[in-house]
Amino acid sequence: MAHETLHIIRATWKRLRGVLRSLLKSPQGPRAVVFAVTLVLLMIAINGLNVLNSYVGRDFMSSIEHRNMRMFELQALYYVGVFLLSTAAAVLYRFTEERLGILWREQLTRRLIGAYMDDRTYYRLDSATGVANPDQRISEDVRAFTTTTLSFILLIVNGTLTAISFSGVLWSISPFLFCVAVTYAVCGSVFTILLGKPLIRLNYNQLDMEANFRADLIHVRENSESIALAHREGRFKARLNKRLDALTTNFRRLIRINRNLGFFTNGYNYFIQIIPALIIAPMFIAGNKEFGVITQSTMAFATLLGAFSLIVTQFQSISAFTAVTARLHSLNDAIEKAHEVTPCSIAVDETVDRMIYENVTLLTADRGRVLLAGLNLEITRGSRWLVKAHDDAQKVALFRATASVWDNGGGHIIRPGLDNILFLPERPYLPPGTLREVLLRTGAENVVPDELIHSVLAKLDLEEIIARAHGLDTDQDWDDLLSIGEQHLLSVSRIFLAKPAFVFLDRPGSALTKNQISSILEKLSEQGIGSVVLSKNGESRLRYDSVLEIKADGSWDVTSEAVADANGDLNDLSC
Repeated sequence: MAHETLHIIRATWKRLRGVLRSLLKSPQGPRAVVFAVTLVLLMIAINGLNVLNSYVGRDFMSSIEHRNMRMFELQALYYVGVFLLSTAAAVLYRFTEERLGILWREQLTRRLIGAYMDDRTYYRLDSATGVANPDQRISEDVRAFTTTTLSFILLIVNGTLTAISFSGVLWSISPFLFCVAVTYAVCGSVFTILLGKPLIRLNYNQLDMEANFRADLIHVRENSESIALAHREGRFKARLNKRLDALTTNFRRLIRINRNLGFFTNGYNYFIQIIPALIIAPMFIAGNKEFGVITQSTMAFATLLGAFSLIVTQFQSISAFTAVTARLHSLNDAIEKAHEVTPCSIAVDETVDRMIYENVTLLTADRGRVLLAGLNLEITRGSRWLVKAHDDAQKVALFRATASVWDNGGGHIIRPGLDNILFLPERPYLPPGTLREVLLRTGAENVVPDELIHSVLAKLDLEEIIARAHGLDTDQDWDDLLSIGEQHLLSVSRIFLAKPAFVFLDRPGSALTKNQISSILEKLSEQGIGSVVLSKNGESRLRYDSVLEIKADGSWDVTSEAVADANGDLNDLSC
């Protein structure tokens, strides 16, 4: 156990050094150094003022004891001056600490967001590593980590300076009192660790339980209509109550441990106030010390003990911080692991104007059945293809494999880069944001003129959506504003603005009519955009250059120049 604890401590310090190193090497590094140096200088100033304050306070109380009015007035003036300087230093210290904290949070959050979004890590993270609630870890845990880490570092540095500053003061008053302070702090730290050790595990569990409870509540909000139609309120009520029971049970354990720890820490802090008086007061009564020394010793003892007793005073924060650090490090390790995992065993290379499948075999998720066996196919730019299959799983696997999000299979796919090929799923996805952001690629918001956007929407009979969305630049929740068909057409309009080389349409007949699909395909052909349509409802009754048919056993056939007859059946005109 001791070896394991030592290993955890070493790993934590190693990771902390890595995080600090990444901050210093980032563009925010120079500003972070300036803030850190300023904090150290302010810390030295504050400690110097505190030492000065102890002597001013001693002389102030002694002037009262001696009924010396002139000295009293002078020391009162000194007191006011020290207080003003201390106030200014403390405010500037807090301001600088907060500026450094938000700078560090911004840098670390941007780095995690970049790693989370690059190479589709967000898609592969759970399946690759099993890390839960990455959203909470990136938002709340990063905030807690940067704020608390900075606070602890400053507490340690400040405690060291305070210990150095006030050790001499307390030793000059009474070497015995100095030894009592050190012994009292050591014993208090040991007992605090023994009493509060379970808090680390409980805080870690509490963070996950709170996140799971919130995730289920969000799920209910986002799927309210489906839950209402399926009349599944009872199931979700039971699930939410189960989540609530788990987090409240764990929290009650936290409360009990904090109660036991509170008995000790509060008693520990109260006795700090009387111990110096118990030792120095007899010396004053015997005439060996001035009355002001009692006040000075109380202040010096409390300040020095505060520096030595960080574990006692901060243990609850330390336990919560340890849990946050562990969660954040596990997320970082999971992201690195996800980057190392090959998302698909199918080799993918990029070209500009064609798609080639070389001996592509696709398997079910459990690898128990072949969905597509040895596909060899070339699709040229501007051509129009239909994909039919025995079941939807075969078409979806091909759709996802082409997009590099299918893990099971083998072979080689050559296709345009993902910036030059669009995939429209059966259920359209419109990210939250403005209409302009929904329609345009990232970075093209200020490049594509409004007139072109209006023109494209008009061709798809969607121009009135601009008015409903209150223009191009108003944030909207598209699921509430648009029907499924309108969402699908809006996704299609993005094709004509992005102008990719190819587009995959996954069962568009689920939301669009035959005439709408026909019109879209004609417009795609006019612009030289290759289209691959996965059939479901009315798609097969349209004209295509070629048809790929996947059979139940995974074998496949290709027919060329396929058109529909009056009954909607496909004929092979080339055979």
